Amino acid sequence: MRFAHAGDAVIIGSRRIERAEEAARKILEQVPTATVRGLENEAAVRAGDLVMITVPYGGQRDTLEQLRDAIGDKIVIDTVVPLEFEKGKIRAISVAEGSATEQAQAMLPDATVVGAFHNLSAHDLMDVPNEVPSDVVVVADDAEAKQTVIELAQTIDGVRGIDGGGLQNSRLVENITVLLLNINKVYKSHSSIKIVGV
Repeated sequence: MRFAHAGDAVIIGSRRIERAEEAARKILEQVPTATVRGLENEAAVRAGDLVMITVPYGGQRDTLEQLRDAIGDKIVIDTVVPLEFEKGKIRAISVAEGSATEQAQAMLPDATVVGAFHNLSAHDLMDVPNEVPSDVVVVADDAEAKQTVIELAQTIDGVRGIDGGGLQNSRLVENITVLLLNINKVYKSHSSIKIVGV
């Protein structure tokens, strides 16, 4: 929604085109001037310049296996956080590759994977008239791709993109989300992060 609000053309992908089209309609209700459409996942990936993965961690592996050929050598922004809810508790899930973002890079050797947007409040993102008071930590091993995503993050009103170093740091950034969700639970809030001193 925020990228559409910033004037970017947005393609929503889903396994079922009806769901993708419905998501696109919801964006148009909030942002009538948006350029947005819904397609099945593979068609969406082929049509886009950048690919953003926003599935629950449990669905990431299957999704990437299905889309590997369509993704090819594109820049992939992985927003996935490996976490689970159990008996009222939120906790991080251990990932063999180190993080969901590193897993994505291992599964997509031809692509350039960038980790970003993990710590943003969904509530704030949906509140289009207001700024998002948050930093977005962007991690990647490719400096040019990282800068592309930092600039993309900064198209969201109120957001500052922060260079978080290499892809290995994604495991730290992803775990911050688990902490924020636990803070939200305690304070009944929708917290985010700001990096001070830079």
